[in-house]
Amino acid sequence: MTSDDPHTAVLRSRVAGLMVQAERDLAQLVSYKSVADPRQFPAEECERAAQWVADAFAAVGLTRVGLHETADGSKAVIASRPAPPGAPTVLLYCHYDVQPPLDEAAWRTPVWELTEKDGRWYGRGAADCKGNIVMHLTALRAIRSELPVGVTLVAEGSEEQGTGGLEKFVVDNPELLRADAILIGDCGNFAGGVPTFTETLRGNVNVLVTVETLAGPLHSGMFGGAAPDALAALIHVLATLRDADGNTTVAGLDNRQTWDGVQYDPDRFRIDAGVLGGVDLAGDGTVAEMLWARPTLTVLAIDAPRVVGSSAAIQPAARARLNLRIPPGIAPKEAHRALVAHLEANTPLHAKLTIELEGLGAPFRSAIGGPARAAMDAALAASYGRPSTTQGQGGSIPLCNVFADTYPDAEIMLIGVEEPKCLIHAPNESVDPSEIQHMALAEALFLTTYRR
Repeated sequence: MTSDDPHTAVLRSRVAGLMVQAERDLAQLVSYKSVADPRQFPAEECERAAQWVADAFAAVGLTRVGLHETADGSKAVIASRPAPPGAPTVLLYCHYDVQPPLDEAAWRTPVWELTEKDGRWYGRGAADCKGNIVMHLTALRAIRSELPVGVTLVAEGSEEQGTGGLEKFVVDNPELLRADAILIGDCGNFAGGVPTFTETLRGNVNVLVTVETLAGPLHSGMFGGAAPDALAALIHVLATLRDADGNTTVAGLDNRQTWDGVQYDPDRFRIDAGVLGGVDLAGDGTVAEMLWARPTLTVLAIDAPRVVGSSAAIQPAARARLNLRIPPGIAPKEAHRALVAHLEANTPLHAKLTIELEGLGAPFRSAIGGPARAAMDAALAASYGRPSTTQGQGGSIPLCNVFADTYPDAEIMLIGVEEPKCLIHAPNESVDPSEIQHMALAEALFLTTYRR
């Protein structure tokens, strides 16, 4: 398969002709405020999105279509078309729920209306993960009735909430999603135009840390100096979690691992991350090592008095939410034990320390070298006209480990339309339509050439 062989040329032309439809599809999907949290948005928004996905994939020839309720109350869309005799089955994954918009005032375009601006399509979910739904749809439309493999589509309804509904559903219904190859359409390329496999995902440990020292607040003038300050104690504890260079320093966790895949140019990263001029990057490893190969502790939030309206008082209690990301090779329970031990050892003044575990997520590493990976590698190269590369991802997708445990013989590949400029999870999320076009072509080529 090459970028200009007849089969590639036919599919390339078909995909190009489908991009107007792809934009209409994405506009409709973005219009659904499908945040899987009824405290923020009506549950009907997710239900409407789920039904649209089910109807769309039924229309492209997947014959067994249904909405399946999962343990967390969300609905997973499952649609399938059986494999011809002797042919493999491919599972296509995506999710239709999205992150909340966060600060709507920070958006430069309407949150729930797909808007073209400077060659990109803006809107919540345009990339993560509704753009990947459109990628799957466009690939199947381009293939038409010529599909030589079995295909099952699963669209999750609560991925962004991390409540694990689909994870339990897979375990309870293993035959429904069994496949020879699994395409996780919830990742993307290292940069626009650079075809990329995401080979590793970091796991995570989330904890709430509370430090208590006093029965109640005290006047800082009358008691300050001898009275133990809970907020100062918490700040001291948090400061021990990173050194002056920004390296995570949780005792017992290896923070010297290296990365041998694609390297992330520091200047490019500064632009992608919006690092302010004159501010140093964190850590003494390469950018790729800091992002994908080493543990990273982030302070997500602190409960403390606001500056405006604060008084001259010593705080009796303070609380923080911590997120520890861990690379493959570190088990979540091991990381949790190390974090707890570190916090306990570094709490000053024998302050009362309470650590509440919110959740654990295991890291993931995909296998390489199988026939599906070889077929997708060739498909990406033919679509983009250049060889593929590999990267890690700092985020976590716990479902990957569930798939790996449930279907140990399946090849799992993480691909998609997301790249750094997409700003997923942030205001002004967008997608480059050329990424949808190239990735849809690559997927169509894969589905028409993959053999076990």
